Amino acid sequence: MNAHNPAPLRFFYHPQSRARIVRWMLEECGATYEPVPLEFGTTMKAPEYLALNPMGKVPALQHGDTVITETAAILAYLADLFPQKQLAPALGDPARGTYYRWLFFVAGPVEAAITAKAEGWLAQQTSEQALRAGFGRFDDVVRSLQLAVQGKRYVCGNHFTAADLCLASYIGWGMMEGSLPSLPEFKTYADPLLQRPASQRGDVLDGPMETEASAAV
Repeated sequence: MNAHNPAPLRFFYHPQSRARIVRWMLEECGATYEPVPLEFGTTMKAPEYLALNPMGKVPALQHGDTVITETAAILAYLADLFPQKQLAPALGDPARGTYYRWLFFVAGPVEAAITAKAEGWLAQQTSEQALRAGFGRFDDVVRSLQLAVQGKRYVCGNHFTAADLCLASYIGWGMMEGSLPSLPEFKTYADPLLQRPASQRGDVLDGPMETEASAAV
C-alpha cells in the first residue's frame, strides 16, 4: 500500500471485461487490494454497487472514501498513487504530455472507434458523420495508433508507463477479437508488453480474456 495514503483499495471487476487492464496495473504497482467480483446484470446493477458507480459497469476502484471509475482514470490514479514504480513521467517532465495524450487517446477515439466497428455501426458512415464523430474515421484512428507505436518500445521516454499498459491492452484485445487489424507495428509493440510478469499474473488471476466485444464493459 502507498505509504502516504494507507487507506485500503477495493477493486470491483469481472474477469472477462476491461477490468483486467486495471488488474494488470494493480499488479505492476505491487498494490495490496481487495478484489470484489461482480456479475453482469445482477450484482453490477445492485443498489449497493450503483451507489458507488451509477453506470453499473466495471472496473471501479475504491480508495478509502474516493471512488474512481473509467479505466484510463484508474490507471492514471494508480500511477500517481505509487510514484516509486515510475509508471508515469514526473510532473513537469515534457514526456507527461505524451503520456496523457496516448492514455486518453485510448479512452476516447480508440474506445469509441473499435466499439463502433465491432457493433457494425461504421458500414454506412458518411463524411458528415465522420466530421461529427470524436474519433473521425476508423482508418484515422488506426493510422494514429500505428504512428504512435511504430519503431518504439515505449511511447513516452525510455521506460514502461501506464500509457503503454493501456495501449498494449487495447491493441492486443482489438487484434484478438478483430476490431483492429493485425499490423506488424502493433504486434511488435504490444506482444512483448503483454508478456510482462504483472500482465501474466493478471491472466492467471482472471483467466483468458473474453473475445466477444459485448462482454467488455
